Amino acid sequence: MRNELWFLVAWTLRRILRNRSNWLIHFGLPIGGVILATVVYGASSQPDARVGIANGDGQAKIAADTVGFMRKLDHTTVTMVTEAELKDQLAAGKLDSGLVLSKGFSDSVMAGRPDHIALQSVKGATVTAYYKSMLTGYIDNVGAMARIANGDAAKFDRLYEDYAASTFKVTAQSVNDTSGAKQVSTQSIGFLLMFMLTSAGNLTELILRNRENRTYFRIVSSPISARTYVLSNIVVNLIVMAAQIAVALFFMRAIFHLSVGVPFGEMFGLLVLYALIAVSLSLAVVAFSKSSSAASALQNLIFTPTSLLAGCFFPIAIMPDAVRRVADFLPQRWLLDAVDKLQSGSGIGALGLHLAVLTAFAAVFFLIAVYKFGRSDDTRNFV
Repeated sequence: MRNELWFLVAWTLRRILRNRSNWLIHFGLPIGGVILATVVYGASSQPDARVGIANGDGQAKIAADTVGFMRKLDHTTVTMVTEAELKDQLAAGKLDSGLVLSKGFSDSVMAGRPDHIALQSVKGATVTAYYKSMLTGYIDNVGAMARIANGDAAKFDRLYEDYAASTFKVTAQSVNDTSGAKQVSTQSIGFLLMFMLTSAGNLTELILRNRENRTYFRIVSSPISARTYVLSNIVVNLIVMAAQIAVALFFMRAIFHLSVGVPFGEMFGLLVLYALIAVSLSLAVVAFSKSSSAASALQNLIFTPTSLLAGCFFPIAIMPDAVRRVADFLPQRWLLDAVDKLQSGSGIGALGLHLAVLTAFAAVFFLIAVYKFGRSDDTRNFV
């Protein structure tokens, strides 16, 4: 049986690899998924906000210092404009937000009743909220000094100079933000899961296509049994998908420099376990199909919607609670959740439940396929 098995495996692999379209399906699509995830989720850099300031309070010290305070804010580009230019540039989309300091602003702050200041934006509070909170803190501090001075200009100037020359410093240290890379790598894995199902479906359909073109009957008329033939298809599936996984992970790490945050061996092992699920599910689909076209239709009905619900195409966090509960019954969701736990620092030993559930999915689908093949009264099926 062993010789017959490996003869069929080698014959099937040669047949698959001779067709250039198969290279695209099995290896091109996963690489395309990585590229797509990089394009869609990789643009994580936040551009500087464009703020226009119309200072109508002239050379007043507090107004000038408020402008200086705005210039020091991170990720903010300040442009000095007139009030009329501010409105025009906001309407044209050249500025994201605008700050108007009207005449009397500095005097109102010194009087302890800040006024004559306004924030403008056509994008609403999503843009102005940050600047409002920062300006509120700064102006409240200056207003508090004005109340302490109680009209004494010399005292206020002394307090204000001490505040401006404060030796209190905040030391900031930048760290690498890995959330963007994590999201890109997770969605790349999600696309890979979908394409693994597609590959398994195409390879398992060979059983039906060989039956339709009579190749299967010539094979089983030889000393090779139907069970050996089906087993060879399973082995071919696993070999191709193991290569597919290795190529996808290589391109993610070496070409696109995406760190999955999981050791290569652990990630490869998890995906091979998922490959077993993909093969078993594809066999179950073939067992219930009378033709390759029927199998293709059933695969499209199962593979794409389940991958969508499981969060393979976009983060599961944006989905409603009802959809998340449905996703708990899908193997793709358990695999992605296992990857997320490994990325968060959990060891492989903490994934006992995930590994058990994924193994159970593979076993159930294999049992369904075996039961359907065995119960079929169509002699063309495999028993």
